[in-house]
Amino acid sequence: MVRAFDTVEAVQQGLVSAGYIANDGLAVSLFLALAKQRALFLEGEAGVGKTEIAKVLASVLGRDLIRLQCYEGLDINQAAYEWNYARQLIEIQAQRCADDAQSSNPPDTSDTGADNLFRETFLVERPLLRALRSHPAGAPILLIDEIDRADEAFEAYLLELLSDWQITIPELGTITAATPPIVIITSNRTREIHDALKRRCFYYWVDYPSREVELQILAEKAPDAGPALQAQVVEFVQALRGQQLFKSPGVAETIDWAQALVELNCVALDPQTVDSTMGVLLKYQDDISRIQGTEAARILSEVQGAMVQGELSRA
Repeated sequence: MVRAFDTVEAVQQGLVSAGYIANDGLAVSLFLALAKQRALFLEGEAGVGKTEIAKVLASVLGRDLIRLQCYEGLDINQAAYEWNYARQLIEIQAQRCADDAQSSNPPDTSDTGADNLFRETFLVERPLLRALRSHPAGAPILLIDEIDRADEAFEAYLLELLSDWQITIPELGTITAATPPIVIITSNRTREIHDALKRRCFYYWVDYPSREVELQILAEKAPDAGPALQAQVVEFVQALRGQQLFKSPGVAETIDWAQALVELNCVALDPQTVDSTMGVLLKYQDDISRIQGTEAARILSEVQGAMVQGELSRA
């Protein structure tokens, strides 16, 4: 059993030490997944920090990170293993030459020693199989990233891995992990994932962070912005997420924007600066066209007004 952390609080503290602010729900899900040796399935909008969790966890635990980036057309050869056909051909030719040297009789070309060609020497390990192997630092972190990009057939292949921590290779047999890897699966929910796969995982929806958490993230990731600018950035981004946009800015965009403003020596938001840096926050021209200009100025005015009211009420 993986006992990387003794308590949920230890999970949060460990992630914070590596610069990741996790709320209680995420910390509990991660703690339980580690304790019960179950995969953790993280779903949420792009840019909310799902992939980062795996990276940070690998850093905190000092484990190897094995990443499988999913895409349409991903198959077993790219995800789990494939045979090294070039080496197999060389082996066949070498065997025939050896036969020629040892016998004056013509070699039996029908005998290529096929049984010997399908052994681990000729096996090329891909991420899933590599994650089942023993690692000196302990069980690795296996990140299966954006599984919703892969075809549905690929999900079925993962069922054996996630339930029995093994992969069956027809020519070799079953390879089982001595210690199960720590598996993090992410999805941007561009399509539904089959229930059979979800049943093998603990599930958690990673939402956009609250205002307070996002401020903590900026304090960690963009300390040069200073508290006043950080607060304005967070308030503006939070207000922007309430607009009807094709793609709302994620945490990564918030951090990028704060760091970009520091680079521009900006100490407070103004309409011109917001307009000129809108491309750091929004990635679709339709969204930029809708917000840039009058709408951005209106949102900024409301945000700054609310912040002043908040300060007056606290005085």
